[in-house]
Amino acid sequence: MNKNQIKQLLSKYSDEHSSLLFDLSKQDAWWRELSQAEAYRPMIDEIRAEAQQLLEQPAPDLSFALFRIFGENGSRLEYENVYFVMRKRLNTFTLMSLLDPESKDYLDALQETIWSVCNEYSWCLPAHMGTTKETTQDAEYSLHDYSADLQGNASVIDLFAAETGFALSEVLRLTENRLPLLLRNRIKHEVYRRIFWPYLHQGPFSWETATHNWSAVCAGSIGSAALHLMKDEDDLALLLERVLGTLDCYLEGFEEDGATTEGYGYWYYGFGFFVFFADLLKKRTAGCLNLFSNEKIHRIALFQQKCFMTGTSVVNFSDSLPESRIHMGLTHYLNRIYPDVVIPDFALRTGYTEDHCNRWATALRNVLWFQPDKASLGEPWEQATYYLNDAEWLISRYVNDEGVFCFAAKGGHNNEPHNHNDVGHFIVHSQGETFLADLGSGMYTKSYFGPERYSYLCNGSQGHSVPIINGHLQKEGAAHRAQVLNVALEKDQERLQLNLTAAYEDESLLNLERSFTWLKKEQPVLLLEDSYQFSEVPEVIVERFVTCLEPDLSGDSLVIPGKKQSLTIGYDHHLLQPHVQKLEFADHFGVVKEVFTIDFKLLQLDKKCKVQLSFHFE
Repeated sequence: MNKNQIKQLLSKYSDEHSSLLFDLSKQDAWWRELSQAEAYRPMIDEIRAEAQQLLEQPAPDLSFALFRIFGENGSRLEYENVYFVMRKRLNTFTLMSLLDPESKDYLDALQETIWSVCNEYSWCLPAHMGTTKETTQDAEYSLHDYSADLQGNASVIDLFAAETGFALSEVLRLTENRLPLLLRNRIKHEVYRRIFWPYLHQGPFSWETATHNWSAVCAGSIGSAALHLMKDEDDLALLLERVLGTLDCYLEGFEEDGATTEGYGYWYYGFGFFVFFADLLKKRTAGCLNLFSNEKIHRIALFQQKCFMTGTSVVNFSDSLPESRIHMGLTHYLNRIYPDVVIPDFALRTGYTEDHCNRWATALRNVLWFQPDKASLGEPWEQATYYLNDAEWLISRYVNDEGVFCFAAKGGHNNEPHNHNDVGHFIVHSQGETFLADLGSGMYTKSYFGPERYSYLCNGSQGHSVPIINGHLQKEGAAHRAQVLNVALEKDQERLQLNLTAAYEDESLLNLERSFTWLKKEQPVLLLEDSYQFSEVPEVIVERFVTCLEPDLSGDSLVIPGKKQSLTIGYDHHLLQPHVQKLEFADHFGVVKEVFTIDFKLLQLDKKCKVQLSFHFE
């Protein structure tokens, strides 16, 4: 849709007495009722408690010493921790100024926070700044030429710069009747300087044609900020034309199954910001531009309910956390549009302080879009089996009188967004415990996204439940992929058969087929079979499995003990020799975690080899 068509639709919305979030005449009453409503009390109490703590703490300083750490040693957490505290202060003091409008303390704290955010050198994270002229050469200035040098750091737009522009634009719209003129103008000035101007005059940016979360978050945030702030319909139509083009690229990253191989966390992140923008656009055009009418959006909305095993445990392939809670505001909103979006147990909702990035758009909508009448409808994840044909994921959630048992496996390739070398990898889970695990995302550093990426345990195939052949790990790249040979989904069992040959670069490996058979019994059993064919007798074959629970080799069998039950690995003692090793890795938050690898070494090697193992619960 071009800018002229968009402008015609924008003209349909002309109610100057309403914002895109509230009817302005009713906004104060809504927040007042909310602050007293019993159904919202758990959420409001969390916000109040956090606000009280933050009032007692001085605002941190985003110093040059913190900023330069990433460039000097590649570490991100030092600067980002302080950056996200500032976003938490912005969120919290805004919400409390609305919930408790009589409090001068909250309003004063909000004004100071807005001023501080507007004063930040950059709204980008150092890890995303790249190389600007300010960092690579002496800048040249002229009083006769307004060059890009004068823009300096404002020429870069990353995820968090775009989010900050979005956040400030909504904070302004919600609180403008209480903010002094200087602050109102400062917000608009900084959003135009740091976001709108570089977006339209200094791009295109690499994320504008990306097919992953960056395109949705950046474009969705910029479009949302513009819908709030831009009064000139020509300017707004020009910007929205570009935003919609980028969102088309984002949607191209999804195939017909609606899955994202980036993992659940990036589904919420990218798709969440797509929905935030689409909602505002629909309102701004009086429903004429309704992105939700696209059936592909419907299928993407259903991905969340396919990603959970029990409770907060996630099928966390790729850079995804092993545990995640549900953003209920987004879920209730999607359920209103698509009734087959499952509403989970209210106890699984994300608490106010649980988003370590402190995203304003999410924090607001977890309150704004929450529907008390739907909270009582939430239930535990139900029994279901999903095969995501394009992602090549099989996910089975089996429920019986003994509990909930889950199995998930993937094919795919080794050049997926936020890729791990994990073709043929799988997860086994029961009663809230993961017995064979995916480590998920590690601590993000410069080298984590550089040439050393696959030396990290959580990223390379050495940290996944896949074979190691003649000492060779899987290789990265789209050519290193699985071929799906068979998928059979039946009432009492599921079967997935993959050819993994191309995942490895071993000249002697002619063929490798891995088959999973998931037997859904009172105590389910997973059967795994790997069949090898070589041009010459291999030197060594190791079947590796990864767990975060310490295995027990003291008895006749290998057992992974859990709190409520255990997983026993059955194998032929004459053919396989097990070895357990304890390793460590830094998780996404920099916490060092223990992990155990179970290596079964094949004792009888030939040009044709077959390995059979069983995994059964006790």
